[in-house]
Amino acid sequence: MKYTIDKKERFAVLNLQEENLNSVVAPSLKSELVILSNEGIPNLILDLSHVKYVDSSGLSAILTANRLWKGSGSFVLTGIKHDPVRKLIEISRLDSVLTILPTAEESKDFIFMEDLERTIKAEGE
Repeated sequence: MKYTIDKKERFAVLNLQEENLNSVVAPSLKSELVILSNEGIPNLILDLSHVKYVDSSGLSAILTANRLWKGSGSFVLTGIKHDPVRKLIEISRLDSVLTILPTAEESKDFIFMEDLERTIKAEGE
C-alpha cells in the first residue's frame, strides 16, 4: 500500500496514494489505522484525493477508522474528487454517518474546532 502520513500534535493526515481502495489495499489500510490509533493519534484525516475506486472492503476500512476515533477524537474523510467514490459513499448512505469535507485544510479547521469544543466541555464538567 502506498501512502503518506503527516503527523502533527493534534492530528494525522493519511493520504492514500492508491487509485483503488479495494480488497487488495483495505487490509493494509486497516492495519495502519489500528497502529495509528494505538499510537494515540487524537484525530485522523483520511485523504482520498488519489482514489478513483472503492469497493466494499474499502468502505469497511473507512468505517474501521470511524469506529476507532469515535468517542475519543474526530475522524474526517476528505479529498473525494472522483464520481465513482462519491456515488458509492452516497449510495451506501455513509455520507450521513461520516464527517466528509472537501479539502484537508477544511478538515484541519474542523478538527481544531472539535478539539476546542471538547476542551470547553471538559472544563465545564
